[in-house]
Amino acid sequence: MLDQTMSEADSHAELVDRLHRLANASLHLWNASENASARLINLSENATFLVEHPDRERTVLRVHREQYHTRNAIECELAWMEALREEAGLHMPEAIPGADGAIIQTSRIGGLANPRHLVMFKFIEGEEPEETGDLEAPFVQLGAVSAKMHDHAQRWRRPAGFERLVWSAENILGGPKAYWGDWRAAPAMEPQAEAVLERMAETIGRRLEAFGKPEDRWGLIHGDIRLANLLIKDGDTRVIDFDDCGLGWFLYDFGTALSFIEDHPKRAELTEAWISGYRQHRALSTAEEAEIPTFVMMRRMHLLAWIGSHSQTDLAKEQGPDFTRVSVDLAEDYLGRFG
Repeated sequence: MLDQTMSEADSHAELVDRLHRLANASLHLWNASENASARLINLSENATFLVEHPDRERTVLRVHREQYHTRNAIECELAWMEALREEAGLHMPEAIPGADGAIIQTSRIGGLANPRHLVMFKFIEGEEPEETGDLEAPFVQLGAVSAKMHDHAQRWRRPAGFERLVWSAENILGGPKAYWGDWRAAPAMEPQAEAVLERMAETIGRRLEAFGKPEDRWGLIHGDIRLANLLIKDGDTRVIDFDDCGLGWFLYDFGTALSFIEDHPKRAELTEAWISGYRQHRALSTAEEAEIPTFVMMRRMHLLAWIGSHSQTDLAKEQGPDFTRVSVDLAEDYLGRFG
């Protein structure tokens, strides 16, 4: 759910206001000027703020949702990002230590029942790709970046006590106990639509069981490489927001790349573009390539669950009931090929 600290009587606007006050009241933890200010730019699992400083460059503050990641899990995320930057040479968000030297700060404010973890990042220049724009070149680069991340993940020695989410079929499609809730709670989920999607969920589960989890197919992944988490700068595609990184199938990263655009008129071309970039740096077998639609549709099911459990967010409202209707159309096409 979006936030467990709010009672049913509390409104979404009240939550946003409290998070805004928390962000601004916490800037002193990084010795920010009294004239520094934080402005909300995204509210999903976490609240993300753009921080304007009169005496330094802009930064980005992430206020973590509680009961989603432990402090240790956040430390593990940041450790992988640092390793990707230092060892794989990738352009990664860089965390800024607080005044006390700690990367993760903790703060609280009245109206929120518990303290929140916060992380400040250096600002990364770039523009989010437009869904209606030319995405083929960015997808080639995204495939290349994904391959480099996956290669690094396979050889990286994880810190002791490494802890991240596990993006298994059960944790995505498993109903009320899944990380993002039950896909059946999506808007406009009529019995006929649910029946079609249930068949697809069962088909996905069977195919992934056969696909297996050998080390060349399963490992540490970004977990959310959608357009909103890409920045284009001088023709370079940069990946941000590793909050959902965890263990999963490497090809699930491609499924997330098509998030909310699974019905894009050029999805076949985008798939080929990603594959071509990926194969520049990492092998991808024909059997793996053939299973890509399964990961795309598993992600679509995951987004149905997210929309159902995050109904107050702007993104969920933008998608609306049509997201379920289009999901059924996509499911029928998938079942016609794989069911």
